[in-house]
Order: sequence, then C-alpha cells, then structure tokens
Amino acid sequence: IMKLIKKVLVFTATYNEVDNIKKLIKKIHKLDSRVHILIIDDNSPDGTAKEVIKLKKIFKKLFLIIRKGKSGLDSAHKMAYRYAVRNNYDFLITMDADLSHDPIEIKNFKKYLFQYPFVIGSRYAKGGKCLMKGSRLFLSKYGNIFIKKFLNVNLNEFTTSYRGFNLKKLNKFSLEKVNTRGYSFFLGTVFEIYKLNFKIKEIPIIFKDREKGVSKIPKLEILRTLKNIFIMYFKKNW
Repeated sequence: IMKLIKKVLVFTATYNEVDNIKKLIKKIHKLDSRVHILIIDDNSPDGTAKEVIKLKKIFKKLFLIIRKGKSGLDSAHKMAYRYAVRNNYDFLITMDADLSHDPIEIKNFKKYLFQYPFVIGSRYAKGGKCLMKGSRLFLSKYGNIFIKKFLNVNLNEFTTSYRGFNLKKLNKFSLEKVNTRGYSFFLGTVFEIYKLNFKIKEIPIIFKDREKGVSKIPKLEILRTLKNIFIMYFKKNW
C-alpha cells in the first residue's frame, strides 16, 4: 500500500488573483489534504502574495515563490516543473488560479497518472464542457479542432493548463525543451511530449469562465499561436 502513496504537487501561477486564490487553496485542501500546493506569484499589485502568506500559517503544505515582476506563464510553469523534479515529487498537476478549473478533478488526474506519463484535462473530449461564451468559446473550440487536424495529432485538447505530469515516467522530457512562449506554451508542451512518443491520456473536464477578475489573454496571442502551429507542422514533417 505504501507504494500507492505518491508525492503530489499542485501548481498554479498567479497575477492579480486575490479574489480567487483563497477559495482555490481551501478547496484543494478540503478535497485532498495530502497534496502540496505551490503558488508562483509575479508580484501581483493586488496583494495576491500577501493573501497566500496568511494562508501559509494555516496550511503547512502550501509553498509560495514571489518573482520580481511579470515574467510570463511559460517561465512560471518551467520553474514549477524544476521545483517538482528537484523536490522529488512523483506527480505534478498544473491548473489555472481563477477557479475555471475545478479542483474536484485532481483525484481523477492522480488516478490516471499511475498509468500514464501525461494526462490532459479536456474540454472537448466526450463528457467535457467549455462554459466560455461568444468569441472566446469560438476561438478555443475551433482552434483546438484546427490544431488536431493540421498537426494530425489524435487529441481534442491542446491549450488548457489543467494537466498532470508523472515525473518518474517522463524521463526524457523537460519543460525546458518547450520554446513557445505565452499561451502557445501549453500547445508546445503537448507537442513535445507527443513527439517523444509518450502516451497521453485525455480526461473530460468542465471549464468554467473565471468568477472574478479579468482574462489576461492578449489579442495578439491568436496570431502567435498560428505562427507556432506552422512551425510545429514543419518540425513534424521534415
């Protein structure tokens, strides 16, 4: 039985998430008090880090890294991956801080990470749902269909950050290998793992639109993502 108990790190990157972070941490802890939680905050002017420091007094398995400025999602995820490997975690589960990802799915991620090196939470797999509206839903849904067809990768989801890594199975992989920046980084990660022939498991998730605060996806991101898809296409076919 001891073998079944794995050291699990749940990570989220924050920038101005003071309204959401307390709720998220409490929810994760309530659902599974054994997991460790890592927050990397990019010096949020709204006091997100101060809120986490207060919570650290209550939750002993909560860890915080504050960076000097807004250094980007991709570098925060790379830092979390290094942290997880260095501290000998078995599983790393990454998610958004804005309550769009329900912590109830963490137990599902853990279940599948025993078998698979990489598990991705999918809004577009059977049983999944995306509750975004309007142009955001349109771009997300059809963007993922386009990526699937164009790169000829048999997955329905490439861009969500709700995902799990079995760090002991992903032996040839490191997030440092992913060169794409910003939100394209999430697509780039899936592509690198796929290229190394690791098995990928999609599990359905329900993606809620953020409860509080504003979305931080810049408009230019769509163009950047398209450019990256073409680069990946050529990498795959040369």
